Amino acid sequence: MNTNTISSAYRFNSAAPSHTAGYLTSHILSTCRRLSAKRVLDLGCGTGALCAALSAAGFDVVGCDPSEDGIQLARRAHPHIPFHLRGVYDEPGVIGAGDFDVVVSTEVIEHIFLPRALPRFAAKLLRPGGHIILTTPYHGYLKNLVLAVSGKLDAHFTMLWDGGHIKFWSRATLSRLLSEEGFSIVGFIGAGRIPCLWKSMILIGQKSL
Repeated sequence: MNTNTISSAYRFNSAAPSHTAGYLTSHILSTCRRLSAKRVLDLGCGTGALCAALSAAGFDVVGCDPSEDGIQLARRAHPHIPFHLRGVYDEPGVIGAGDFDVVVSTEVIEHIFLPRALPRFAAKLLRPGGHIILTTPYHGYLKNLVLAVSGKLDAHFTMLWDGGHIKFWSRATLSRLLSEEGFSIVGFIGAGRIPCLWKSMILIGQKSL
């Protein structure tokens, strides 16, 4: 399996913010402020909309993504922000190892065949004691039960979406992933909709000192 080819196959048509921006961005900005972050990497930045929001809020931000389309659009839309063509299966290279206070990755890990690659990539870039802010669609017993009863499981699990979601995470499984890769879990936020039926979850982990 050529994971680099698969991960770089996502196509972008514009630099407009994704549909998740409306309910995730404010949480990410407030979390970065609470962590007193200065230098932030957006891992899987797409076309750079979140990078632009972070930059406007005063953070020193860098973006990376394996999609050539995404990076080209990001560079055109936000020329003042550095963007790198890198994905989690690559070496960080010029991005700068051990240089970031926070690595943010929004709605990416559910697309990755080898999910441990993401926290390992982030760990190489974070300073000791730095944080990862990881978001993904939320799954829990009550939400899955509601989806099943309402007949919306097929639509939710997006099986006909080429290159779509291939991992479906709960708070427990995502926490275990980060813990196994050396992060301490220091925060959880449910985002979008009402509690336990959240659209997404935000997990915050801290790299060991």
